[in-house]
Amino acid sequence: MNKIRKMPLDELGYNFIEGELPKGKDEYYLRNEQWKNHDQYRQLTAYELEALVRNDNTSDNWNNIFVSNEFNPQLVQHCHFFGMVRIGKLEPYYLEHRSLKLPVGLYHSTICSCDFGDNVVIHNVNYLSHYIIGNEVIVANVNEMVTTDVAKFGNGIIKSGEPENLRIEMELCNENGGRAVLPFDGMLPGDAYLWTRYRDDEQLQQQFRNFTEKQFDKRRGYYGMVGDRTVIKNCRMIKDVTIGTDAYLKGANKLKNLTINSKAEASSQIGEGCEMVNGIVGFGCRIFYGVKAVRFVMASHSQLKYGARLINSYLGNNSTISCCEVLNSLIFPAHEQHHNNSFLCASLVMGQSNMAAGATVGSNHNSRGADGEVIAGRGFWPGLCVSLKHNSRFASFTLLAKGNYMSELNVSIPFSLVSNDEHDNTLRIMPGYWFLYNMYAIARNSWKYVDRDKRIVRMQHLEYDFLAPDSVEEMFTGLAIMEVATAKAWYALPENMPKKELSEKELRKKGKELLLERPEDVSRLTILADNMENSGRRTQLLKVHKAYPVFREMIVLYGIKNILEAQKPSFLALQAAIKNAKRSSWLNVGGQLMKTDTVEMLKQKIRKNRISGWEQLHEAYKEISDEYASDKLQHAVACMLEIKEVSLKNFSTAQLAEWLTDSIQTKEWIAESIFKSREKDYLNPFRRMTYSNEQEMNKVVGSLENNSFINTTMNELDEYKEKVRQIIKEWEL
Repeated sequence: MNKIRKMPLDELGYNFIEGELPKGKDEYYLRNEQWKNHDQYRQLTAYELEALVRNDNTSDNWNNIFVSNEFNPQLVQHCHFFGMVRIGKLEPYYLEHRSLKLPVGLYHSTICSCDFGDNVVIHNVNYLSHYIIGNEVIVANVNEMVTTDVAKFGNGIIKSGEPENLRIEMELCNENGGRAVLPFDGMLPGDAYLWTRYRDDEQLQQQFRNFTEKQFDKRRGYYGMVGDRTVIKNCRMIKDVTIGTDAYLKGANKLKNLTINSKAEASSQIGEGCEMVNGIVGFGCRIFYGVKAVRFVMASHSQLKYGARLINSYLGNNSTISCCEVLNSLIFPAHEQHHNNSFLCASLVMGQSNMAAGATVGSNHNSRGADGEVIAGRGFWPGLCVSLKHNSRFASFTLLAKGNYMSELNVSIPFSLVSNDEHDNTLRIMPGYWFLYNMYAIARNSWKYVDRDKRIVRMQHLEYDFLAPDSVEEMFTGLAIMEVATAKAWYALPENMPKKELSEKELRKKGKELLLERPEDVSRLTILADNMENSGRRTQLLKVHKAYPVFREMIVLYGIKNILEAQKPSFLALQAAIKNAKRSSWLNVGGQLMKTDTVEMLKQKIRKNRISGWEQLHEAYKEISDEYASDKLQHAVACMLEIKEVSLKNFSTAQLAEWLTDSIQTKEWIAESIFKSREKDYLNPFRRMTYSNEQEMNKVVGSLENNSFINTTMNELDEYKEKVRQIIKEWEL
């Protein structure tokens, strides 16, 4: 049976806060803290009261209607007021937003205990309760827009007197809630990452909860707010939602328990048919056409479109999800996911990722419970109709070819193409695929993500370069795997069988020798890898003899690039900057790369309360970002020296001059590869056959000669050559 209470009419609009009020306070004390202009209103004059009544307005108590000195009663018609209502300036104008033009004033609405700024437009709002509306706001054709005294606006808190079971948690990365976090306004991808990891560290986990609890007031009685110039039209239900300035909400079905961040330079929009409950919408977000979102955080400038479903998930900055379903996932910035049959479940996806049509990542077909996880490094790209199982893990820039991968995967070599050969019952992995066959895509991705980063406030430095500490460390792992696997394949031949069991060090030495000195012999070997798939079938590494030297060359280029970008005035200054250079492990903390030692230091500061809140932690991110260029330079030089087998103390100007000159050849090869990998699309007869001639093709897809990215690459190559010549000359190398 529905519980319907029958209350006296004269109580409608009053007694907003349940329970006992603080001593000396009335029910409006928090409202007055929120609305700083509350003392600029006066009671109605006799003329104004008469005009309001004549215009078919009613109030339970006209003494509780307060107005500004420039109030025009003729612009309030057919409204019913309950409780205390304060109305700002009303002037005989109309407000226009796109094709919507409505006169200033309050018309045909029921209003309970609200405050209005200057020149608002309130038209046909069936029930508007306990809201503070800013200046020049348009609210038209809304069924219900209310705030309750326990409104949390999407934050994972509970109000005074509420039971714990009413707290909203966001169950990221794992379907059983074992990595649940409390959502909060301002949550960065790094916050979500740190909180979902280290679950065995109870002190750290408790501190994160404390941060969230301290950040928000537990007192009941806050009103919902609508910022200046926001437009809300044709929406059905808005409950416990606070909205920033310049937002645009049109045709939404249900918006409940939300914070919608918006401002003039980063306005957010929510469109037709959307239903969003228990979440945070960041600045500059776009949500359109039947989106469903429940228990979520959308970081700034992210988008949900065309029936997308985002549930118990965090979506990073500058990301787009269209049509698909995403559950229990933590997604770092610059993620793309389209097409109606894509699915992503219980995953940690570390950004610069792209989900193709038909990809189902995280299905539980081979597990006994909903507790599996997928972890994918930067640049993850599952291809058409890829099906993956829990638990799986992928190194950076892994591309998976179409297929149903029946077993768990642990692909630890970055830049790989993974394919499922069902005919031979073999998992095939091609290390360095992007460098060997699709340099255009990998290079363009780094460029486009920088170009598309629309964040206004950049607390975390997001790394988009494919050559960065995380991917380069994985390349070293890949080199070791290729060396061991090559040596094992060599010694598996009858004529090469060793007389004793060899250690890993000995295998690596032999593999390195073969790969550097006898690549043709290596090309004829069947090279198998261990521990890449949880199955009894073979895992074969392809093109190892080509990938191995490319990895080494790229690591050296990583070092040289960072030396050039450091812009040191001399070799002596460079030596001072790299005196502590060494390789170390790095973590991707929400798109921001940090040394593992730095993360441990952060955790220790949090445990000891030296970092005692989210704002302090965000400042720490910024401080780490400020040191990133220096840390990356040291890491890059250490990696380069290790490949070149030169110690830091023996690093000389002659060596640097030689490597700088060699790097020009590498950059020329990259530029040529970028051009050729794109040129293939223009020469392929099957791509050309849908066009009647070359001129039509160029009109449709653009000519190769006018490709902006290729032209930019060629210009950058010339600039790079000039930089190298300049540094060799200035440093007297």
